[in-house]
Amino acid sequence: MKNFKVILALILLCAPLFSQVKLAENLTLKLNGVFNTWFQYQKDFWFGRAPYEDAYIVQMLRFNPQVSYGDNVKIVTRFDMAQGWWGVDNEPATKYKEAGFKSASDLWDFKDTHYLFHVDQAYVWFNVPALRTAFSVGRMQWLVGNRMLIDNNYDGVQADIKIGLLKDDMLKLGWAKVSEGVDALSDLDSVSADYTNSWDARDADLYLGNYSFNLQNLANTKLNVYAFYYIDRSIRDGNAYIPNLLQYKKVRFSPQITKLFAIGIQGTSKVGKLSLNYEANYLKGKDEINNASYGPTLDVDINDGNLRGYNFYLKADYALSDVLSFGAVFGLGSGDPDGPWGGKGNVTKLRTAGFFYITEIWEDSIMPDEEGITPQGLGAPNVRGYRELENTTIGQVNFTISPIKSLKLFASYSYIRATEPVYAWTNAGPNPNLSAKDLGWEVDFKVDYEIVSKVVLTLRGGYFKPGVASQYLINGNSNYNKAAWELKGEVTFTF
Repeated sequence: MKNFKVILALILLCAPLFSQVKLAENLTLKLNGVFNTWFQYQKDFWFGRAPYEDAYIVQMLRFNPQVSYGDNVKIVTRFDMAQGWWGVDNEPATKYKEAGFKSASDLWDFKDTHYLFHVDQAYVWFNVPALRTAFSVGRMQWLVGNRMLIDNNYDGVQADIKIGLLKDDMLKLGWAKVSEGVDALSDLDSVSADYTNSWDARDADLYLGNYSFNLQNLANTKLNVYAFYYIDRSIRDGNAYIPNLLQYKKVRFSPQITKLFAIGIQGTSKVGKLSLNYEANYLKGKDEINNASYGPTLDVDINDGNLRGYNFYLKADYALSDVLSFGAVFGLGSGDPDGPWGGKGNVTKLRTAGFFYITEIWEDSIMPDEEGITPQGLGAPNVRGYRELENTTIGQVNFTISPIKSLKLFASYSYIRATEPVYAWTNAGPNPNLSAKDLGWEVDFKVDYEIVSKVVLTLRGGYFKPGVASQYLINGNSNYNKAAWELKGEVTFTF
């Protein structure tokens, strides 16, 4: 512990002065990170059903230190300090234990408001030249494509293999332990129930492959072809890790994912002044929990045990000059064509942290960490709208102006519809006779100003006018149609 404190002190002392420090022979410390704080004001995210006026300030200080031993071994970590809402972070854990949490480890998903210091990632990376392979072992980031399917930190093993068939090609293979089940030791299918009434202690695992390569002679194209398979064995108790054990609410009528296979392709290309980012994927899986109801808060779906889904995404930017560029975004995500009461269920992702961005309000759930310490966007757990491209068809036009190097102004208009009908609901369940597809439209803006080197001031916001479908989605009826809007100011320092 003493050595850890010495290393931490070195990191903090050297951060303002150096990005790389030689600690000893063959031992080098490399450091970067970010400080971000923002004020946020949100209004009418329930469209007028009840008063909704949130104003709060959040901060995060993140360090990314790497300690290298020679050229082929390094320890990589990422940790956050003094992270939380202003005025409420580091509250005592006592009240949460009284509410049913058994130990500090149960507060993992609430760590941001309880701990001055938390390690998000920690793994050893070592390269074996003879195998043309680099291995990573520990807790690290897992993602594919544009972060719309997977984007989380998990414990596991990754191998990056240089194949040599195409320029800069790399095959990533990985296995992650997503969940150890109710009891972190047992793999029995029946143990003592915990506070969530879960008693199946078996595990959930993720297997992932991603092949990346460059096609520079073809419009400077970079491609990622990926696939993954997820299996959750801990389902005898009627709870699936996703969504039942995430400790936050997803959109209503979500499937319980017990098995999921996905395959996709993502890439970027540049032709002259036109830049493209695109992705397409297909998902197929199982929901092997035979539900007779939707649950007391309508959390789960009723389906025939089969899941399927897809996403398509295209982002285009055309630079007219160094000062002005125009852009467009199109996104299409599958919905449930037969509604939440039978037939195949819909699935468009495994689990994400919300960093797939199109708009400020509609689907934006950007969080500063895995589960987040602030609700942001209509996809937040306290509102329960869609996230990413779930049952969403969206088109956007935008422009960016940069009159001077330190100033950038962005504005956009988005029109949003549901891919499949959204049904009205009551506490008893969905209404098959009342549905809509008009989700609404949104106008957003963002202004970035670099006031001094590496310090950026940001003012951003949005105005979302709900359609009938989004009113059904969030409130269950079309009685409330007030526009939702927000304003956000940020100070960001990167080093």
